[in-house]
Amino acid sequence: MKDHLSKAIVDGIRVYAAVTTNLVDEAAQRHQCYPTATAALGRTMTGALLLAANLKNKECLTVKFAGDGPLGRVVADASSDGFVRGYVEQAQADLPLHEGKLAVGAGVGQGLVSVTRFTGLKEPITGSCEIVTGEIAEDLTRYLYVSEQTPSSIGLGVLVDKELKATAAGGFFIQPLPDVADSALDQLEENLKRIRPVSAMVKDGLDANGIIGELFAGRDINYLETVDLAFKCQCSKRRLEEVLLSLGEADLRSLLDDGQAEVTCQFCSEKYCFSREELAALLQVSLKLSEKKE
Repeated sequence: MKDHLSKAIVDGIRVYAAVTTNLVDEAAQRHQCYPTATAALGRTMTGALLLAANLKNKECLTVKFAGDGPLGRVVADASSDGFVRGYVEQAQADLPLHEGKLAVGAGVGQGLVSVTRFTGLKEPITGSCEIVTGEIAEDLTRYLYVSEQTPSSIGLGVLVDKELKATAAGGFFIQPLPDVADSALDQLEENLKRIRPVSAMVKDGLDANGIIGELFAGRDINYLETVDLAFKCQCSKRRLEEVLLSLGEADLRSLLDDGQAEVTCQFCSEKYCFSREELAALLQVSLKLSEKKE
């Protein structure tokens, strides 16, 4: 099944659902993640895509979990057109299972979850709140309520097999609109108490519309649109040149003495090699920029 996200309205309630198995597995393979890291990163990337589905064209956001757990920071960038990238600082952190489940909460630990929205304004908008569980979905739900005063419900799930492959991943985002009736909210609350884990739904072959259908069983669902999703990084050799230029003259000379440099993108693990000639050219650019500043 292709990764995708569906949008719908049900009785004054906005709902998005996503199937993200392929992009989560691609991220896990790129970063050589162990199971707990795959689950944390996959949930964060899926959550970021669900939040970004509310954005306008060309807008994007970054979700960051900066906890004190062994996984370190977990970061995902997502755009309104369905692209996402992400990384976990300690991808090979190995944690024992907790009550038969991957110990994502223990891996993330305590700290801050933040969401930065890039909306075309001069400065991006960032909100944050404390991490409570580290399980990602609950913390994003709490973030929306505390930082953005937006009551919502988010569910996220990732299954990882013994070969370290993500075999099922997805999520849902539910948000009441201002005109929603109390009876609709009461029925939704009852449905959420009985709902299966979203990863189990994906494993059983449900697409995004099927997840929405299970969330709102017996209700009239107005399906709006479906968007394709994919892992996509914006890195390029040109962008990595700018990173090298930011190092300054001394560091560039040190790299030039080594004869070459290999730079790895943090978000996708793509490697870019720079020859002696390319480093020498960058050093000349750095020297000219320094002269202009003086």
